[in-house]
Amino acid sequence: MQILRAIMIGDIVGDPGLEVLEIRLPHLIKEYAVDFVVVNGENAAAGFGLDDPAFRRILAAGADVVTGGNHIWEKREFWPVLNSDKRVLRPLNYPSEESVESAGRGWVKLEKPAPWAEDSGRESLIPWLVVNLQGREFMTPLDCPFKTFDNLEANLNNPDTFADELSKENPVILVDFHAESSREKEALAYYLDGRAGVVAGTHTHVQTADERILPNGTAYITDLGMCGVQDGIIGMDTKICLDRARCQILYRMEAAVPQDGRKTEIKGIIVEFDAESRKAVSIRRISA
Repeated sequence: MQILRAIMIGDIVGDPGLEVLEIRLPHLIKEYAVDFVVVNGENAAAGFGLDDPAFRRILAAGADVVTGGNHIWEKREFWPVLNSDKRVLRPLNYPSEESVESAGRGWVKLEKPAPWAEDSGRESLIPWLVVNLQGREFMTPLDCPFKTFDNLEANLNNPDTFADELSKENPVILVDFHAESSREKEALAYYLDGRAGVVAGTHTHVQTADERILPNGTAYITDLGMCGVQDGIIGMDTKICLDRARCQILYRMEAAVPQDGRKTEIKGIIVEFDAESRKAVSIRRISA
């Protein structure tokens, strides 16, 4: 059985998250012979949103695709990049109208050489499809993520809709589900079991210990965790978070600073896929 490997990394929180990603991701890619990398970058720019310098740093560290979430819109100056660079995503299920369309895109297909390929011909390329969705429970109500995926799947091989972006060969499908509710995350994973290679939750910043392979071959984890200061509160400054919780005043959040022995870590998962079936055969957590 030929194996493909992907890394998915949780929400980057500010400069500490970017710095630890730059240090450790290249080593993880080399150590585990990783073929594809997805990183959630929606909090990379000073803890809220994404800007072009942070985006470029994430790509330079080894990411193939940078996913987003509810904070992806924070830096309005980044919206043109959302439109122009297909390697950065926002949740696909944001509603849009003909007159007011949300910036950016919610999915991307990229082709990369198979690790066993001896030539660079098209037959040696592996298609990877990354889909970014956002939950609705305890969050802003958006279009249904279940139906949104169904609509995308129904059009995967429709040349009138996707032109040359999606080959007829089945891709390895990686889903970043940016959601608050663990129930909603698990529900989507079981809904997509056997249809997606992996469904990984983001948004809550706390890595869960429930990674597993579902009955029909989809890898799942409720939350990837985050990249940043682990001794803060979800990567943010502890005092500010305490003041907000105790006083219920919405003080502006700031990313925690790695001082006084506070450690920074990178968290996520490594998933192995059967190259023929595109189904997951193993999943393990990263905490480094």
